[in-house]
Amino acid sequence: MYENLSKPTLYQKEIKLYSGTSNPELSRSIADILHLELQGLKIEKFANGEIYARFEESVRGDEVFFVQSIVGNSINDLLMETLVVADAATRASAESFTAVLPHYGYARQDRKAAAREPITARLVANLLETSGVDRVITLDLHSGQIQGFFDIPVTHLTALYLFGDYFKEKGFDWANTVVVSPDMGRAKVSKKLSDYLGCELAIAHKSRPRHNSAEVMGIIGNIVGKTCIINDDMIDTAGTLCGSINKLKEMGAGDIYVSATHGIFSGNAIERLESAPIRECVVTDAVPCSAINGHTSKIRQISVADSLARCIYNVYTNNSVSESASGHSEM
Repeated sequence: MYENLSKPTLYQKEIKLYSGTSNPELSRSIADILHLELQGLKIEKFANGEIYARFEESVRGDEVFFVQSIVGNSINDLLMETLVVADAATRASAESFTAVLPHYGYARQDRKAAAREPITARLVANLLETSGVDRVITLDLHSGQIQGFFDIPVTHLTALYLFGDYFKEKGFDWANTVVVSPDMGRAKVSKKLSDYLGCELAIAHKSRPRHNSAEVMGIIGNIVGKTCIINDDMIDTAGTLCGSINKLKEMGAGDIYVSATHGIFSGNAIERLESAPIRECVVTDAVPCSAINGHTSKIRQISVADSLARCIYNVYTNNSVSESASGHSEM
């Protein structure tokens, strides 16, 4: 399917794929699927921490795709890196620059929840556009409305059905299984997963007294004795998640499985999950995590490389992207 990408037809611009420093393994997987070389971009830091980027090959008239997960302890450097590379591509006369952001940094700051707060997700959108980004491809935004912060095309993919396929292979008794939404805001997405799996839905009602903290006040739905699948967009410190898991167990839940697109795992998150009463925690490789590779017993990882590669291919060939993520997108 992808063999001819390196030999564009007369009506196509040449495609160039590059990687930021955040997630080179995912970038290489995407490049292998598309049969493209992943090279030609030099990214360095000056002694004072300033970021430098230069394309070591011509990108004049090319369609440039840049893969970068804006996440982790160096999130601000990774954001700045993306802006610098976009500016370099624009000044090198690239035909277009697409930022492939498997994780969109600052997505949780998408509204004013209290007086005198910023809307940083909107600020990031403005910075990306100003730097010369022509299109964004991203995965499971914390809030789908972030797409509206942009005046450029945004392709919003979802890993929800990749998780659905993963759990279908488990062979659960779906009459005795329930998808649990971690809060009211995630209920619509969790309903899509429960429909896809053919099982029931339950919703956790929470209060959130401060950042990275929440308390489960109750559960809407029947979870007693049932296999529970908790689905969320991200796991950060896992403190709130583990509190919810313990509450579900207190209320009579059976086996508990956790799935999240972005396994950020800040601080002692992995240790918390290892000691939590769950069977598995399944995340994607949208966020790199070296600790997953053979060092944990409960955390599993599935890849979104094929979904992202298919989307890049469809964008480049001007085909529909509405079926780019396991047959589905959030558009």
